[in-house]
Amino acid sequence: MKLILTLTATSLIVLTGAVKPKNNNKTTVHANKTAAAKSAAVKAQVFKVDNENSKLTWLAKKATGEHNGTVKVSNGSFTVENNALKTGSFDIDTRTIANTDLTDESANAKLVGHLKSEDFFSAEKFPKANFVISSAAKTSGNQYNVKGKLTIKGITNEVSFPATIAVNGKKLTANAKITIDRTKYDIKFRSKNFFENLGDKVIYDDFDIDVALVANAQ
Repeated sequence: MKLILTLTATSLIVLTGAVKPKNNNKTTVHANKTAAAKSAAVKAQVFKVDNENSKLTWLAKKATGEHNGTVKVSNGSFTVENNALKTGSFDIDTRTIANTDLTDESANAKLVGHLKSEDFFSAEKFPKANFVISSAAKTSGNQYNVKGKLTIKGITNEVSFPATIAVNGKKLTANAKITIDRTKYDIKFRSKNFFENLGDKVIYDDFDIDVALVANAQ
């Protein structure tokens, strides 16, 4: 009887040792990698600019006053990761330049025609201006310092400006004021830095564009 018990116990030990426990480590690691990949995919989101609900307004000053108006966005998108802006760009249709301060139709048409001419934006030859974000550094909350490349009349220069960029669900809004030196884009008409004795006909080099973009998640 003792011999039988001993053999039985030994057999159990051998059998137990022969059955190796399952290694769940590989399964766990694979599951973790899959979850991480899915999480990363969810974090990056593209927002397409809503042309109809986005608005660009411009303000240009001269020695005897100022003019203002609008110009339309023709295309654009932004990429957001972890609720922070990473990349983005938008196009401006220079053929849509309009004036909003002159009520006289003839004077209004004359000014707009001049702005679209070779003295200024050469709208027919260069129908698209473009801005591409190089970096967007969040300073606090929805506030950013944005740097990027602005192309007008085929000429590209670096610009930087503060911006407010907020994501609310599937909607992104971007608001900023960009000050542009027009002479850097070969727009030198009546610039005192290139022409003398202009008197009160001087048009100042800097002009402002107020950007109010709306973009929807894709």
